[in-house]
Amino acid sequence: MTSWRTADMPDLTGKTALVTGSNSGIGYQAVLGLAEHGAHVLLAARNPERGEKAVAAAKAKLPNARIDLVHLDLADLGNVRETAKAVLAEHEHLDFLINNAGEKVVPERRTTKDGFEAQFGTNHLGHFALTGLLLPALRAGARVVTITSASHRFNDFDIDDPQQERAYKPMRAYGRSKLANMIFTLELDRRLGGTGIASHAAHPGFAVDPEIGLGNPVLDVLSKPMVQDMAGGALPTLYAATAPNLPGGSLIGPGNLLRTKGSPRLEKPSPKATDPRLGRRLWELSEELTDVRYLSS
Repeated sequence: MTSWRTADMPDLTGKTALVTGSNSGIGYQAVLGLAEHGAHVLLAARNPERGEKAVAAAKAKLPNARIDLVHLDLADLGNVRETAKAVLAEHEHLDFLINNAGEKVVPERRTTKDGFEAQFGTNHLGHFALTGLLLPALRAGARVVTITSASHRFNDFDIDDPQQERAYKPMRAYGRSKLANMIFTLELDRRLGGTGIASHAAHPGFAVDPEIGLGNPVLDVLSKPMVQDMAGGALPTLYAATAPNLPGGSLIGPGNLLRTKGSPRLEKPSPKATDPRLGRRLWELSEELTDVRYLSS
């Protein structure tokens, strides 16, 4: 296990990053880490009011930081297109695209504005579309980091029922969306070969807001050896974005034995995620559903 911390990040002056779902949680901590080291950070949030509060809070911590709000609703492909168009118009390049936002364990099946199951539609399809639309701004040396979860290991992906229409189970739907994130990361890295742009994945382990905890004082005490705060949960994201010499398609997670907390380290994705045939099939399905086709496709 490494002892890597945000202090080990390089100087990011002159670089631009966009972090989705970053008004709270590990996304917000990633914004702070990138901005503290000189990057111009676009804090993307679905709720403009919460986004404004997050930008204000970040600037209060880092008065000299360059942090701007971007309104982005990944559950609305029309908004994704509008946001991508605005970002391309205002910024010559992106050096880091952090696909962090996501729905988590939605109790009852519901759909996005475009009719997709909420977790698959937001966590995967929204980011698939955003990445493809922003690809013209990514240059050699840029990195796309997509946030997955350790739960991607415990699920398969039913390419014939990606919308969970036959039988919806919240945890399974979430796990499959996170597996889709991992499959996407690896397929994107294959397709970006030779461009100098890297695609990596990260997962936060067991990250908990200490002010909220697990909702039970006893569980909070018992779980302490296994959990970390949101700043700790953001370390794999920041490592995947900025650590030098990472192999293409790397998965970064916390480094303790259970992979729930600790300094970031390289780990192997689920074998289900590494199947190139499944990668191609999910890619083709995603193109069909979003009507976004990458320049390199």
